[in-house]
Amino acid sequence: MNPEMQLLWQEIAADLHSPAVLWQLGVIVLVFMIAFLAAKQLRHRLSQYQGALAQGIDNLVFPFTTYLLLVIARVVMQSWQHVGLLKLSTRLMMAMVLIRFTIHILRYVFSPSTWLQSFEKLIAWTIWTGVALHLTGVLDPIFLALEDITFSVGKQKLNVLLLLQGLLTVVVTLILTLWLSRMLELKLMAAEHLSSNMRVIMVKVVRMLAIVLALMLSLSAVGIDLTMLSVFGGALGVGLGFGLQKIASNYVSGFIILMDKSIHMGDIITISNHYGVVRELRSRYMILGKLDGTEVIIPNETMITDVVINHTSAAHKAKISIPIQISYDSDLDLARTLLKEVGGAHDRTMKDSAVDVLIKGFGESGIDLVLSVWIADPEEGSAVLQSDIYYDVWQRFKANRIEIPYPQREVRMHATPT
Repeated sequence: MNPEMQLLWQEIAADLHSPAVLWQLGVIVLVFMIAFLAAKQLRHRLSQYQGALAQGIDNLVFPFTTYLLLVIARVVMQSWQHVGLLKLSTRLMMAMVLIRFTIHILRYVFSPSTWLQSFEKLIAWTIWTGVALHLTGVLDPIFLALEDITFSVGKQKLNVLLLLQGLLTVVVTLILTLWLSRMLELKLMAAEHLSSNMRVIMVKVVRMLAIVLALMLSLSAVGIDLTMLSVFGGALGVGLGFGLQKIASNYVSGFIILMDKSIHMGDIITISNHYGVVRELRSRYMILGKLDGTEVIIPNETMITDVVINHTSAAHKAKISIPIQISYDSDLDLARTLLKEVGGAHDRTMKDSAVDVLIKGFGESGIDLVLSVWIADPEEGSAVLQSDIYYDVWQRFKANRIEIPYPQREVRMHATPT
């Protein structure tokens, strides 16, 4: 057993029959009560805030406050008595702080899912198992046994312990890097002076550079020669050249779309047979939200090679055309005036844009008119807008005796000579 842990258990065993253990138990109970009250008070203050950050602080305040108070009590009391029980409690509380902090980072970086819950349980069990092995003194012999298992990769000599340390370092570094990049991404996405496309580009570049830097730093930290990765880099290049052409093309196409600003989030577009609103622009594909509530995943390469109709102007507004027919006996000038009043009075129509009423043609049953209005929120759709305008037109036409014709046919019968 580790000499330090052996001494710790000897102190605890010796204090079981002395007043020292009662003092330590009293301090532990007092510390837990203070930490509980502090967590309750902070939880009340954070109740008005929402989000992963507020929830993470709420979950961390109790174990962290308990750990900090236990450390202070151990330092103060160790000058006149044994504090073995406090040392043991400090180690256990440190494990809880580490578990809560790791789970907070994972929930901040990744969206809630089933695999994340399973990974959180795995992390908790791993940390508690490591603490149990450390307290029982079994952890050091396990490390020595893993270190004795050696193998070679090229000229580099490795062992199982170094491999596990490297894997743990890579995972921890990646998680911390993704956490920091996530915080930076939120700052970038909130920068209103940058366009939406530029913000998406900067977020993707920051995350990619952060992951590459984290891998290089973590591998160097455990003593793995980075030149070993040159072979894997060459194999990856060959794979991209042959088997991953489409994936690489989609990634390059995504950056081209974001940089040339041809499509923005919120635009209404038509591509192939799909019509809808651009919900997300990602590195490999675009998510198009159709008006029926479904979503279509379209590869970025398709938007480069196919014809894309963007119904949203650069000023983020759209023109809505509403066809209406009146009878030949109705007052045409009055009908056009009423249509302009109805189109300009709706809440969604832009007041600074002209409302046009054009004569499209003379139909079989009446005069074909087109009412054109501009809206500033095309991503909200136009079905409700057209329904409201049609209803108001019906009311105004009915009050002013303007008829909306229905199909008519005139049949003439000629008498045949006998």
